[in-house]
Amino acid sequence: MGNKVAVVTGGSRGIGRVICLELAKKGYDIVTCYTKGAAEAENTIELCRQAGVDGMAIQCNVADQESVTAFFEEIKNRFGTIDVLVNNAGITKDDLILRMSEEVFMQVIDTNLKGAFLCSKAAAKIMLKNKFGRIISISSVVGLGGNAGQANYAASKAGLIGMTKSIAKELGGKGITANAVAPGFIQTDMTDVLSDQVKDTLLKQIPRKALGKPEDVAAAVCFLASEEAGYITGQVLAVDGGMSM
Repeated sequence: MGNKVAVVTGGSRGIGRVICLELAKKGYDIVTCYTKGAAEAENTIELCRQAGVDGMAIQCNVADQESVTAFFEEIKNRFGTIDVLVNNAGITKDDLILRMSEEVFMQVIDTNLKGAFLCSKAAAKIMLKNKFGRIISISSVVGLGGNAGQANYAASKAGLIGMTKSIAKELGGKGITANAVAPGFIQTDMTDVLSDQVKDTLLKQIPRKALGKPEDVAAAVCFLASEEAGYITGQVLAVDGGMSM
């Protein structure tokens, strides 16, 4: 018996990379995908290998059916199975709704929501044969409460929650759980460029009075992927310092 296999979409950097690394430390072989930035994705896998596991990075557009099919076929040929899927790949294209084009709206929906649908469907087919699986989707507090200028992003992240609950009801009897993690404001490259004034305003909204770390999100993912979380399904775990209360 080899290691369990975890597939993390969008693991080239940021939260996705840390999720890959923390799962690798738990003994999972890691597969990630990227659309651009092959070097960053390969770097993630090299860091995972340093933890003593196997891994591979594959180019894949999660919003494209043919690309997703080829991605999962390559995983199956290399590792033979999939135990954990983390739907992490996502983009933002913010604007006020009166200025947002249909094209920009759909680009975010296609990557963040349709991409998770295509990947979940492909992974579930493999998991069903094993009668075991963990599907974990990275949503957002924006999907819980909305945010001005992010109608497309909020819709995609709220959609992930509805889809997660539906998958949980469909596949729960087959040994497959489906849960979502909803990060709040996490310290990443995107938040590093914010001014001190903006950060102070954000902190006033967070009972914990601190930005989260990617490791906080990864810890939640690792728990939901674990054997100990086998009776937890259809849930949304907010990792937000209490912001969404």
